[in-house]
Amino acid sequence: MSEKKSVLKDKSFAFALRCVNLYKYLTESKKEFVLSKQLLRSGTSVGANVREAQSAESNADFIHKLGMAQKECGETIYWLELLFASKYISQEEFSSIHPKRRN
Repeated sequence: MSEKKSVLKDKSFAFALRCVNLYKYLTESKKEFVLSKQLLRSGTSVGANVREAQSAESNADFIHKLGMAQKECGETIYWLELLFASKYISQEEFSSIHPKRRN
């Protein structure tokens, strides 16, 4: 049985993977553990909530789970902005994961 293609599922998974790789870079290269852990938690939660929404029990449950994914995405943006402002990641690194941000 084939699963229907989901752009949101694919993009949220790719984003989670980017967050995992950024976490590994920050902990191994920059020795930063607190902010990066927050980023890891919220960044991977986006995709987890999207996956949960796919198995929602009702339309209201679906909307609620996607709302949670959106909240986690907002939190992840906060951690990325904080990592950039505190100079743990460069402008280039920040822009590669958050391309809408321009300085």
